[in-house]
Amino acid sequence: MLDDALKAEIQGAYRKVVEALDLTPRYGQRLMMAEIARTLGDIEQDDDGRRVGNEHVCVLEAGTGTGKTLAYLLAALPVARARGKRLVISTATIALQEQVLHQDLPMLKRHSGLSFDYALAKGRGRYICLTRLEQILDGHEGGQASMALFEQWADPDKDVSDLAASLAEALGSGEWAGDRDSWPDTIDPVHWQQLTMDHRQCTNRRCPHFSACPFFKARRRQEEVDVIVTNHDLLLADLSLGGGLVLPAPKDSIYVLDEGHHLPEKALEHFYHRSPVNGTLRWLGQFRKSLPEALTALGHQTTLARLLESLPEALNMAESGIGEAVQVSRQLADFDERATAQSQGNTRHFRFPRGEVPVELRDQAARLVIPFATLSRALETVTDMLRESLDPDKATGIEREQAESWLPMMALIHGRALDCHALWKAFSEQDDPQKPPRARWLTQSIQNMDEGELIFSASPVSAADTLARHLWGACFGAVITSATLTALGRFDRIQERAGLANRYRYQSLPSALDYSRGVLAVPKEAVDPAQKEAHDQAIVSFLSRQSDTEALLVLFSSRAQLKSVTDALPDSVGERVLSQTRLPKRELLERHRKAVDAGQGSMIFGLASFAEGIDLPGKYLTHVVITRLPFSVPDDPVGATLAEWIESQGGNPFMRISVPDASIKLIQACGRLIRKEGDEGTITLLDRRVLTRRYGQALLDSLPPFRRDIA
Repeated sequence: MLDDALKAEIQGAYRKVVEALDLTPRYGQRLMMAEIARTLGDIEQDDDGRRVGNEHVCVLEAGTGTGKTLAYLLAALPVARARGKRLVISTATIALQEQVLHQDLPMLKRHSGLSFDYALAKGRGRYICLTRLEQILDGHEGGQASMALFEQWADPDKDVSDLAASLAEALGSGEWAGDRDSWPDTIDPVHWQQLTMDHRQCTNRRCPHFSACPFFKARRRQEEVDVIVTNHDLLLADLSLGGGLVLPAPKDSIYVLDEGHHLPEKALEHFYHRSPVNGTLRWLGQFRKSLPEALTALGHQTTLARLLESLPEALNMAESGIGEAVQVSRQLADFDERATAQSQGNTRHFRFPRGEVPVELRDQAARLVIPFATLSRALETVTDMLRESLDPDKATGIEREQAESWLPMMALIHGRALDCHALWKAFSEQDDPQKPPRARWLTQSIQNMDEGELIFSASPVSAADTLARHLWGACFGAVITSATLTALGRFDRIQERAGLANRYRYQSLPSALDYSRGVLAVPKEAVDPAQKEAHDQAIVSFLSRQSDTEALLVLFSSRAQLKSVTDALPDSVGERVLSQTRLPKRELLERHRKAVDAGQGSMIFGLASFAEGIDLPGKYLTHVVITRLPFSVPDDPVGATLAEWIESQGGNPFMRISVPDASIKLIQACGRLIRKEGDEGTITLLDRRVLTRRYGQALLDSLPPFRRDIA
């Protein structure tokens, strides 16, 4: 239970911030603070500081204007410090991450009376590797010839050498901290890849540059702070590796997951496996060519010699097995004729219905699991021994220089072997019929009339079990918040997608904004989008009647319709259009504001990404036009497989997935209008289905309480 002293500390800090910034206390904000403090304060600990109980998560929908960042920082930080835990703030977008890091936390530290420190956590790949920098400056001397077999370790060109010299000078003078994001100029990704290492290639404490390493200096800084700001991708990557490698261990963390509605989708991306045939055969062949050199350099160590000598057989099995898998796949997947094949530009897809791989391909995948398992086990031992050789207290029989030279390549190949093993294992297994299956599919790229690359892919269709086990079940406490967590007024959809238990706390907080200042209109000319030409014409006709001084955001669901409408507009209207398809987002918004300031009016034409995260308060946006209800057809392999499974269980995928997801997206789109107190305007929906279909009323009822003007 939250004790009186902690309660007083939170209330006192809030009062100081409100007074210092002359803020108006908001009921929803105070309610959010109380709910977070109650949830986290009620967590019991054993003598070792571990969580006892399973009611340690709260899920809070807090709309625009609630002041949720200040609420969760003020409520969670004192509790985290009192419990000896670290507060980890995770966001989905860079914009919010920068706001928390550069605005909210400094403001809180300055005015709240709370004493705390904070830092930004970034992945290892955002920092320069001093060993790689040294190697490039030295011209790859000392046994680096073997690395030239791999594109990552090719001899640096002059541009990379010049860049390395500039980076080294800035590091030495203290003008640069070693992270890619703070370098003033853009760095070519190909060049940066040669200047960094992943977690498998890094030698950690055994590296001679460990004490000066920018990544580990940042890690040491993180260990001293109370609040760590990160993003969902890094958090999920750390959890997928067991947790505690880049961020604090989950059991020692209280997480605040802002923009939490993005978490399930982000999680799926981290458990998706793919294997390109040509790319895999290429690195297998390159590795084969490097083995004689590796044996010459390392073969005097008997264990390494035995392991390296065993690899050609596994490489042969892998190469021949992939060839047979390709033959079987081409017989199964007629990319031109089968109904489950889909084309997008120069790429064609073949999805296995219900994720079920035919027995002949499943058997071949099972045979491929064996050589990649052999490669993975052998290379794990090789890399472990090479790392031990960097420790002066370990006598392995391998010279340090040889270990430093060969470890990066061996670790790279080990990672690729693990990826292939995971992919073929996914293709070889049969799913539990009582649980959602994995989606499995093939992708064929077409290049210059050739067949190009064939890619095997597999992915879970739900991240629920993974998040329940690795995140909610492992952490000390968590707060999930966003402006849009409910669908059709319920939390069921986010519970299902994110694996959130019924026993957790759920609350939709009241907004501080006056939505009655906005009008939701469905005019007479609203048309069912199934009538494509009539719908396009209705949009053109409606936009042509709008005032030439108005600030509009027009949201389209397809690039094709955006272009069609743009081309059909009269020149007098078209000259006010700023299209997402023609301008970068930053430049588009700058031009829009400039036009509005000049009293000229402006129309932004945007796709789905502009329905979320666009902030144009006041005069900069007075009219949002939604051309059609934001339904997503689950035709991607993951969505289509999930829809099939729901249907096989007697469910209706349209009502269970499409309608709830459309509700969330519609709320996000409508949320562009009222951003601050005093904002007003109109939302026009040009899709008559909201009035004629049985799901329409449910979608309307889930929206904020705008005034209605429905013809």
